[in-house]
Amino acid sequence: MNPLRLPRLVVTGLSGGAGKTINSLGLTRAWVEDGRTVAPFKKGPDYIDAMWLGLAARRPASNIDPFFMSDDTMRAVLHDRALGCDVAVIEGNRGLFDGMDVEGSCSTASVARALEAPVLLSLDCTKMTRTAAAVVAGVANFEQGVRIGGVILNRTAGERHRAILRSAIEQYTDVPVLGALPKISPDPIPERHMGLVSNREYAGQEDILANLARIMRENTDLDRIWSMACSAPTPTLPVPALWPAPAPEPDVIIGYVRDDALWFYYEENLEALRRAGARLVKLSLVDDAPWPTIHGLYLGGGFPETLAARLSANTAGRERVRALADAGLPLYAECGGFMYLGKSVTFEGKDHPMAGVLDIRTVFEPRPQGLGYSEAVVDRENPFHPLGARLVGHEFHYSRCVADGAEQPTTVLDVVRGTGTIAGRDGIVRDNVFAGYMHIHALGAPWWAPHFVAAARRFRDEGA
Repeated sequence: MNPLRLPRLVVTGLSGGAGKTINSLGLTRAWVEDGRTVAPFKKGPDYIDAMWLGLAARRPASNIDPFFMSDDTMRAVLHDRALGCDVAVIEGNRGLFDGMDVEGSCSTASVARALEAPVLLSLDCTKMTRTAAAVVAGVANFEQGVRIGGVILNRTAGERHRAILRSAIEQYTDVPVLGALPKISPDPIPERHMGLVSNREYAGQEDILANLARIMRENTDLDRIWSMACSAPTPTLPVPALWPAPAPEPDVIIGYVRDDALWFYYEENLEALRRAGARLVKLSLVDDAPWPTIHGLYLGGGFPETLAARLSANTAGRERVRALADAGLPLYAECGGFMYLGKSVTFEGKDHPMAGVLDIRTVFEPRPQGLGYSEAVVDRENPFHPLGARLVGHEFHYSRCVADGAEQPTTVLDVVRGTGTIAGRDGIVRDNVFAGYMHIHALGAPWWAPHFVAAARRFRDEGA
């Protein structure tokens, strides 16, 4: 696949909370309002920031991360999803150089280097003046192959503060100051226990994004930022095709729940299922609308705890899922979907009955119970992952799993990194059901979609 000439930039900061999300959303929406087609990307395992980026760009965002993908695969995702677009905006996570170890593996910087993308640095300037120049100089010279194309000064206190910051950075570094934002209060996108509040919990998202675009127009030089994005070189390495084979005609139907309770899905996971031969149908668990005939069911993550009362009240829906599982339907559930399959969810001291497919219950705690990259080895047979496979993914949950049966549930994953469900293991299996806390990305587990579709075919043909 020939590399494309694609304007692109990475928006990042020195740490979480530095303002990069406001900058990336505002910049993306401002360019969309100018008539440009923006391809949005989020670095790292994240669903909420990616959803907001997709809303800002008015097209779905994709996640890219070195823990799940090789450099070639990241380049393939970028060029596949940005095909026909004017520019790609890649929002980083945490600090620019923060990774899994002291070498910074899997950092935002490693993504910028792999994609040969200039970096737009978001700098929180609270109670800082000349020191900002030292910080920018240090960042610009810290790691070879990472080019800081410009800096936006966030949370500035006034014109005098901005003038000193700008003069110091321009005098002591070669990094241009491309904008200076005032303190924004209240925060236009409040945070909750799992990061930003999702658009599904916060009304008026279009007004929020329009306001962020206005802030960027009034406080940054959009033309110079555009020139920075256009300075990204044509890739020096060939870019492989993301999906080398054409998608076949679908011959099985896999349902996936996308409603206000469960909506954490990577777009590539859904695309991988289609490319393996599935026709996907969108379903809901928060109402009792009838479902079509399906040969498999995918339950992603989300916030089942915030809608636990509605999920529990939908008795017909809970009984339907339990009956499908009892009939041998292939069912794959991640985190929030896994919680739904248990006997109950305990949230804020109240128990809410769930589907009862698995002999477990989940209980919410005030602190995270699993957070970050995860890795496991498949050590028992199951319908979705081959024996011996190394599975990479991530966990992000405040709930803990408690066994609630005469015997411990059967698990098929030996957790090497992460928390898992019970006793250092994950992947609870019952018949054709696979459920656990680990979220996976299909590009990091290329066998998953073909195995899922093959199980769906067997169920269609044999009824089990």
